[in-house]
Amino acid sequence: MKGTASPPISTGSGCFKASAAERPHVEFSSLSRVVHGPGTLAQLGQIARELGGSHILLVTDHGLEAVGHPQRAEQFLADAGLEVHIFDEVHQNPTSLDVEAGVEFARTSKIDLIVAVGGGSSMDCAKGVNFLLTNGGRMADYRGFGKATRPMLPSIGVPTTAGTGSESQSYALITDECTHMKMACGDKKAAFRVTILDPELTVSQPRSLTAVTGIDALAHAIESYVCTKRNPESKAFSLSAWQHLEPNFEIVLREPGNLEARSAMQVGSNLAGAAIESAMLGICHSCANPLSAHYGITHGTAIGVLLPHVIRFNAPAAELLYAELAALTHPLNGVPASEILARRITELVAVAGQPTRLRDCGVSDSILPLLAFEASEQWTAKFNPRPVTEVELLEVYRAAW
Repeated sequence: MKGTASPPISTGSGCFKASAAERPHVEFSSLSRVVHGPGTLAQLGQIARELGGSHILLVTDHGLEAVGHPQRAEQFLADAGLEVHIFDEVHQNPTSLDVEAGVEFARTSKIDLIVAVGGGSSMDCAKGVNFLLTNGGRMADYRGFGKATRPMLPSIGVPTTAGTGSESQSYALITDECTHMKMACGDKKAAFRVTILDPELTVSQPRSLTAVTGIDALAHAIESYVCTKRNPESKAFSLSAWQHLEPNFEIVLREPGNLEARSAMQVGSNLAGAAIESAMLGICHSCANPLSAHYGITHGTAIGVLLPHVIRFNAPAAELLYAELAALTHPLNGVPASEILARRITELVAVAGQPTRLRDCGVSDSILPLLAFEASEQWTAKFNPRPVTEVELLEVYRAAW
């Protein structure tokens, strides 16, 4: 990673011990080159040329045009002598229709490189367009991992938020237009070749967006650290992500122009995304998705309501792991680490001005059993440290209600 220095990455203590014969087989490699630091967007044209781009598809959303980020990206690409075609019809939580519209737009332009500028929605849509533009078919054909049989276009991710970590993952999360269920479509070829982390791009975020994306990033660090697919690499990413995110979240809410804190949040979000790529998440995300589908609740808002209750629920299976995380930022003083983390998340959610109960989000208690069923069908539920069925998930929803 180039640019601003980061705290050392720690692998934690003692929770992953096994003899050589018992250790699981682990393979990992860095998905992309990361260019990090204030003003690094200016390198976009040069990087695109290095990747062989000449006809660029710039994927973004209308909302960002008001602050000028897509226009600046377009100018840097044009200054490098590249032809730019802007697709800005990305919606929040992109659907298969968004992807298909992007593919239709791109087909007439001899695209040879894709650039995504925006939050997780732009990142995911750009990856989805890459799947269909190069391999054909429908997004549902790529649900799962490794189903793209042909090469994919090189791509560059330029996140303007610090939350989803999509820029450091090979998966596109696309909502099926018919079923309204999120599909995880992954392939190493879909990962961005280069990610540009320019904290100046996050300063323009409204406070509410800083809040919900930051909460999501914190949840990524916590859930990836305790999920059943955790491994030495993912744990190192998760721990470092937590060290970047937890102390700086309140600072960016209080001082939105603080570039040092913004930079730390961007790096933390990226590291948490890398942890997810190497490991997985848990039931906090499983339970959040149905809330967004039924009520339109912003993902980070749903995460913030649920996470303290998920931490307490998982405590019997993950207390030692929670202790490793919590001890990095808070003295334990005999209090269970799970309780310290749960209280800290509740505190941060309240400071962010976000609701802390489902009833305050307009959720009816009568729908909780249906939500529990749908949450049990989400893929992340399988990797929760404490096994769950509909019964346990309903328990979590009721605690959060």
